[in-house]
Formats: sequence, C-alpha cells, structure tokens
Amino acid sequence: MADIAIIGGGAAGASLFGELLRRGSARVHWITGDRAVAGRGVAYASGSGRHLLNVRAQAMSLFAGSEGEFLQFAAQRVDGAGADDFLPRDLFGDFVEAQVRACADQALLQGRHFQIHGDDAVQVEPLCDGGYAVRLAGGLLIKADAVVLALGALSPRPLKTVSREALQGGAYVLDPWHVNRRETAPRRVLVIGTGLTAVDTLLSAGARWPQAELVAVSRHGQLPFEHGLLPLPPYAGQSALNTTLLASDNLLAMLRHVRRAIAAAPQADRRSLVDGMRPINARLWRRLDARQRRQFLRHLRWLWESARHRVAPASAEALTAMREQGRLRLHAARVLGVDGHGPLRVSLRHRATQQLDTLSADLVIQATGLDTAVAFTEHPLLSRLLRDGLAMPDPLQLGVAAHPDGQLINARGELQVGLYAIGALLRGNLWECSAMAEIRVAAQQLARRLAAADSVGVSHAGGASAGKLREPAAGLAPSA
Repeated sequence: MADIAIIGGGAAGASLFGELLRRGSARVHWITGDRAVAGRGVAYASGSGRHLLNVRAQAMSLFAGSEGEFLQFAAQRVDGAGADDFLPRDLFGDFVEAQVRACADQALLQGRHFQIHGDDAVQVEPLCDGGYAVRLAGGLLIKADAVVLALGALSPRPLKTVSREALQGGAYVLDPWHVNRRETAPRRVLVIGTGLTAVDTLLSAGARWPQAELVAVSRHGQLPFEHGLLPLPPYAGQSALNTTLLASDNLLAMLRHVRRAIAAAPQADRRSLVDGMRPINARLWRRLDARQRRQFLRHLRWLWESARHRVAPASAEALTAMREQGRLRLHAARVLGVDGHGPLRVSLRHRATQQLDTLSADLVIQATGLDTAVAFTEHPLLSRLLRDGLAMPDPLQLGVAAHPDGQLINARGELQVGLYAIGALLRGNLWECSAMAEIRVAAQQLARRLAAADSVGVSHAGGASAGKLREPAAGLAPSA
C-alpha cells in the first residue's frame, strides 16, 4: 500500500483527501498547514454572509458525481434555499468541513489509515530508493510514494508601483481577506481591481464603513458580468462551435469563430455560449503556443474573465445601488504609483484620455485576484522546490510547468515522477483549473491515477523507516 502526501489545506486538498479515503488504496497524509479547520481555505472562510458563491447551489459539490449534496446540506440550514440560489461562500465552507469529517469517520470505521498534520511543509526531498521525504516546519519527516501540491493561490505580492513607504505605513493592504479594524473610519477606500475578489472587497468595505467613498480601479474599469436570476438556456449551436474551435490552431481563428457564432444568433445570450465552452477550455488553451497565450493574456483576458466568472445577482444589485447613490466610482486606468504614509497618493493614467490623475485615499486595498507567479514567490516550499530543481515556473508565470495530468516538470525539462499539483498552480497548463467544477474532476482523476499506479507496482514502498520517519496513524485531529 502506497503512502500519498497532500500538501495544502484548502478545498482542492479536501477533495483529493476524500477521494483517496473513499478508495482506501493508500495511506494518506494530509498536510494542512496551521489552519483552524482543514478544507475551507481562503475561498470558503471569508467570514461574511455578503460574500456569495458565483455558482448556483445545485451545481456545487466537493466530489465529482455528487452534485446536489450541497443543496441538501444548505436546505437544512437556510430556510427556502433553492437549487438556483447563490448562497454564502461560508456555508459551502461548512459543507466542506462536514464532508471531510464524514469521509474521515467512514474511513476510521473501515480501518483505513490516514493522518492530518496541522503544520506547514517546508521541503520535499527525493529519496534514493524512490518516493519522497516531506519535511514539516516542526521537524517531522513523512515518507511518501507520491506528493500532491494543493496550495491554491499564492500570497499576494505588492504591485511594483507601490512604494516602500506606502507598504510600511499600514494604509496599503495586500490581503483583501484580512483588512484590520481601524480606529478611525476611512473617508475614501480605493480598491485596485474590479474582478470577483474586488467585488467581495467592495461589499465588505461598504458595509463596514457606510459613510466612506469607494473607488475601484482596473485597466478596463469593468465589473464582472451578472448571472441571470434563472439558468440560461444552452446555446443551440454549441456542439458545432466547440468542434470548430477544437479544429482551430491559433487564437485569431478561435476568436473569429466565436464572433461568427454570436453574429449568427443575435437573439442568443452570449453568456450561455461562453458557458458551453467550459468543457473544452483546457484543450483550447493547450492548442495555443506561448506567443498566442501571451496575446490572450494581454488583450482578451479581462473580457473573458468578466464574461466567464460572473457575479451573483444580489452582489451585482448591491454594487449597482452603491454606484447610483454615488458611493462607488469605477475608473478604467493604470496605477502608475502608490506613495505616502497615509493618506496615500495614487497616481493614475486614465485609459480613455491618457490623462494623468492623482487620488488621495485613506486606505488602498489590493484585490487583483489569483497570484500564481511562482518564480517571484516567497512561499517557503515552492521556493525550495525551484532551488532544488524539482519544479520550474510556467513561462508566463501562471503557476508551475506541468504535464496535462498535473505531474510537475523539473528544471531539466523532465517529468518529476510522483510529484503532482492540483488547482490554481496548473493555470499555465490548463488555464481553467481553480473552480470547484474543475477541481473535483481533477481530484477524482488524480486519485484514480495514483491508485492505478500503486496497483501495478509503479509506486515505491512507503511507510515508516528509521529516525524521524513514522507510520501514519489513523485519526482526524492534526498532529503536533
């Protein structure tokens, strides 16, 4: 029986942990970090009921093939919760926690072995006889035949245009999920970004400081598109369009086909067309070379993400109300600099006019979304993997270089056998890989692959060895 180590305490790690426990073909070590509750991660531990899922309740689940389980869970806790509702993300976090507990309880009853380690992994080292030794911050070594990085997005890095003085003064906030309480309410809060992260940030700021003026700045100044109150009917020509797209070998041809499809069916909602491309997005991405991917990121990314990752109707309504009240303003502008100690001076170049402008803000919150630029990260484990040559960055800084199955590519350009990633770190390889719909399928496929490798003897023998290596003990409580 193989030993498998999962590093990362968010929903991706939870999904893979549950899939492996269900199969019972491996001893599972889940290294969750110092999270109070494993499985919630950043996405589902916001602490605010205003932060809503941007997926309908009926489509949310932790495991592939289990759609509807979250809706059943929610119906017992929220009066009138329906299949088409956009429910709080914290509620889904409760669901993930309950699912993890249920999987662990069932595994204990069946005598399966696992261990949850409430510590951070700081090194992954290949062993001479195969497999890896995972070193935790507390000194414990865990021997594993395969290691999976389920780290989610990296800690945000400040924009290059932010001065050291602004960062040290406390008025510039890097982590939008941890905005400290202030003795004096800010008069103006400026949010950098207008995507889904910025939406939640603006909703929280508007509720916390009802008298504050809110300003959001991004290159295009566009909030995400809004979901309809009811699901959209499928685009009638989706199958033919997807077939045509998959036969295309360059970005411009793909874009022309999408435009023709929109023009041929003006009565259709183009949002449904975008949704219908979801099953083939990863295959389309892999057909683009590095130059075409770079073109997409520069010219089309903002539009794609606005249409693809839409906001819940209630959230859109709240933002519209704040704009109509004059409390929220949007600017399509580039941030040229953030300086000062507080209030901060934010220098902008407006997109439409190219005019320069300077805004004063008591608080500036960076809410630019996922950061997956591993080449620049200070994450201890990822930095060590790069230095040791076990991994290398994606050329466009969209995570790590990897094979389509998630297996990492090392500094020699070879597969690093037995070392995988799942979730946001695979954006360079898959593009669409950080939402639960993609994560749960990837977790199921990876669990099958690991089980199959063990069954044919590809994995090396795991378990305990001399020194600090120890056999995994069954139990749910994090180890010391």
